[in-house]
Amino acid sequence: METAPVWMTGLEEQDLTFIKKFLLASGSLKEVAAQYGVSYPTVRLRLDRLIQKIRLSDHAEADPFVSLVKRLAVDDKLDFDTAKILIAAYRETQNHLQEKGE
Repeated sequence: METAPVWMTGLEEQDLTFIKKFLLASGSLKEVAAQYGVSYPTVRLRLDRLIQKIRLSDHAEADPFVSLVKRLAVDDKLDFDTAKILIAAYRETQNHLQEKGE
């Protein structure tokens, strides 16, 4: 494989390490939890967030700002309610600019 798939390019190094550990553990979240020294629910939450990141990259927005806000929310750097407010306000501003012809 010459290049990484698009969904992989948006992942951080720690995400790729998690995927590798998950695969080497034959998909056992219990084993991955033991390797990281955390609880099963913690590993499950991490896997769920990783799935969200991959889904986001599959449905990437044409607008980089919206993609950034969504990625920040998935990475837990911004809560989802705030992300929704920011995206809605941004889209409203963009619509007003388009209506004005700017």
